[in-house]
Amino acid sequence: MTIELLLFVLLALCAVVSAVLMVVQRNPVMSAIYLVVNFFCLAFLYLLLQAQLLAVLQVAVYAGAIMVLVVFVIMLLNLGDEKKLRERLNVKMMLGIGISFGVLLQLLYLVLGPGVMSLPPATPDAAIGTVESMGDSLFGPYLLAFEVTSLLLLAAIVGAVVLAKKKI
Repeated sequence: MTIELLLFVLLALCAVVSAVLMVVQRNPVMSAIYLVVNFFCLAFLYLLLQAQLLAVLQVAVYAGAIMVLVVFVIMLLNLGDEKKLRERLNVKMMLGIGISFGVLLQLLYLVLGPGVMSLPPATPDAAIGTVESMGDSLFGPYLLAFEVTSLLLLAAIVGAVVLAKKKI
C-alpha cells in the first residue's frame, strides 16, 4: 500500500464521517463546523489529484467565504427553541429513509457488483488544474451554470434576510 493510497483512504473516510456528522447534528453551528472539516478533507483530496488551484479555491471560497455566509445566516435566523425543531417519525420521513436506503443499495451494487467500474488510465496533462484551464472552462461552456449559481446564492441570502426580519 502506497502512502498516496493510505492518505486517500484516510481523507475519504474523514470526508464521509464529517458529512454524516454534519447531517445528523442537531446544533446548526456544529453542523457548519463539520461542513468546514469536510471542505478541508476535499481540498486535501484535490491536492492528492495534483489540482492545486482547486484545493486553494476549495479552502478560500467554500471553507472561507461560503461558511462565513452560512454561519451568518444561521445567526441571523435565530432558531430559538430546539424542541420546536424536532421532527416526529411520519410518512415523509419514512419515504426519505426508504429512498436513501435504495440509493445506498444501488451504490453498493455499482461498487461491489459484477463488472466493477474501471476508469481509463489517467493521461498526464500539464494544463489540467491550471488557472488558465479553469478560467477557460468556467467562463466558456459552464458560464450559464456559474451565473445561475450566483443568482441562487443571492436568492438564498435575500430569503434568509426576509425570514429573519422581525415583524413590528
